[in-house]
Amino acid sequence: MDLLKKLSSKNFLVFNLVLLGAIFGFSFALLSFTCTSPQSKATVRAQENAVTIPASALETAESIQTVFRAVADKVVPSVVELKTVSVRKQETPSFPGIPFEFFFGPRQPGDSEREFRSQGLGSGIIVRQEKDTYFVLTNNHVVTDSNGKPVDEIRIAAGDNREYPAELVAREQRRDLAMVKFTTDDKYPLAVLGDSDLVDVGDWAIAVGNPLGFESSVTMGIVSAVGRTGGPGDNINDFIQTDASINQGNSGGALVNIRGEVIGINMWIASSTGGGSMGLGFAIPINNAKPIIDDFITKGEVSDGWLGVSLLDVDSETSRDMGIDGRQGAFASGVFLDSPAAKAGIEPGDFITAVDGKEVRNSRQLTRIVADLKAGQKYVFTVLRENMALDLTVTIAIRNNDVAAENGKLWPGLFVLPVSDKVKKDLQLDDKVKNGLVVIQVIDKGPAAVIGIQRKDIITAVNGETVNDLNAFYRILREKAGKELWFDVSRNDTNLQTMKYKR
Repeated sequence: MDLLKKLSSKNFLVFNLVLLGAIFGFSFALLSFTCTSPQSKATVRAQENAVTIPASALETAESIQTVFRAVADKVVPSVVELKTVSVRKQETPSFPGIPFEFFFGPRQPGDSEREFRSQGLGSGIIVRQEKDTYFVLTNNHVVTDSNGKPVDEIRIAAGDNREYPAELVAREQRRDLAMVKFTTDDKYPLAVLGDSDLVDVGDWAIAVGNPLGFESSVTMGIVSAVGRTGGPGDNINDFIQTDASINQGNSGGALVNIRGEVIGINMWIASSTGGGSMGLGFAIPINNAKPIIDDFITKGEVSDGWLGVSLLDVDSETSRDMGIDGRQGAFASGVFLDSPAAKAGIEPGDFITAVDGKEVRNSRQLTRIVADLKAGQKYVFTVLRENMALDLTVTIAIRNNDVAAENGKLWPGLFVLPVSDKVKKDLQLDDKVKNGLVVIQVIDKGPAAVIGIQRKDIITAVNGETVNDLNAFYRILREKAGKELWFDVSRNDTNLQTMKYKR
């Protein structure tokens, strides 16, 4: 009874009202604090302080953007995707006596073959049209399988989602270029070919292709370098290097300048991530391809020029030994007998510095220059021979791969260097070796190999005359070895004389 009186008393009612008021007030304060937290204030300030872009800067940026849009609109329709299929047949193992043979008899030839189809992707550039036939320039490796043989099927996928069967017109391994063609009544624009000789480091570079199968992709960067050498295989190209993103599938696609002109054909990337783009993409300069487009279409092959020399790039130490330090050019370590070079008077040991007045930077560039020369025409080759400049007129021949690989005619068929600490270390020679010339390379089946010269031999005399430097070696070779050649050599502390090679 006392408890009921206390709960219904006036004092307890007042206490409850006060408690409810305190709870309500605390809740209101908490809600107010949350709504005015620092995060909310920051958001309000961000809305109040909107970024203002100067009108002149925005106008410039939009102008550049308009240029890139125009380039993409112009170039993308002339760049297509190549879808290839290589068919390979492989014998499957056959086990005599299995139920199949018990019921149906022995298998016939071909019954145990399985067909494997390998698909590939690449890009190409529409460069020529003849009536309803379009010609597409691409890379040789796009239209060949892993064994270097032409693929069995090619389809062209245009940017408008139309596909056409295509066929291989011609291909050229040393430049890694090829051409395919397809026929249609549909209309496609031709790419505009620029002048890659005008490309310089820092120029805009825009890559168009189909990387990883993503059609009509456009990436942008700059030209990182020009005149790069190297790359896969034994190609003879120099390259335009760019940081425009290039990936697998871009091969054969276009590298264009800010005017939308094709300046290169994307070919390869340098990567340490298993093929992913690292900003090191390389394109064949379009000027390397221009001379052979007509050969592809009219002849179905390329008629390269042939000089008939074996070329090397010599290091600074060798250059000093020969007195050509600081000079650019290509060193002729060997000359094919009866070749255009031999008939014109080019000798082993000559340092080729120019062709028709055009300077030669290195052996790869000279190989490319000679390949583009017309057979049957005369060209002036400038050579340095014992520090004397000579102009020799050469009538270029058509390159025949079988003749160019005939090592038996490559005179003298070896390359030597003076004895030095570096050479002794690289070849692990005895420190007692002081004088003579070390054989660095012997050409298989060449004259030097025939008479028994081996790598790491120390040549002390040519045709009985002592030699200690390269100039003396090549001078005696020119003056004394017109009809026969032999060497005095030191091999494993044994002095011996080789057989004589009759020319």
